[in-house]
Amino acid sequence: MRRARTPQHPLDWYRDPDGRAVDARLHLLDRQMLDRDDVPISTVDDIEIVGVELGEAIDHDAAPTVAAILIGAAVLPRVFGGSMPRSRWDRIEWSRVHRLDTVVRIDAEAEHLDATWLERWIRDRIIARIPGGRHAPE
Repeated sequence: MRRARTPQHPLDWYRDPDGRAVDARLHLLDRQMLDRDDVPISTVDDIEIVGVELGEAIDHDAAPTVAAILIGAAVLPRVFGGSMPRSRWDRIEWSRVHRLDTVVRIDAEAEHLDATWLERWIRDRIIARIPGGRHAPE
């Protein structure tokens, strides 16, 4: 039995002892994302991969990598069919991912991400107008 190596980088821990990387469907998709203060951002709806083209052979010397996490209203096309236009996706660069765990931790504040504009708009324009909507329940 081999002993697991000590991670050299915060994201390096997710590799197993044989050096295999994460499974995107298992470890990324539909996972909750939290900012550095543990504030929920969204769930991972899709990922953007670079280094592979549709219909082309994969170059095993330069393996495909994740470039960004995509979030948006992906549940609607899943329910009603079709696909979302690329312009509707919000991107969070993979370099902002700090740690993969039961949640995906982002090294940024949710308030400063363009991906959370819809939640902020709903909070400020709709929820705040409901009686009691401006404060936490007691």
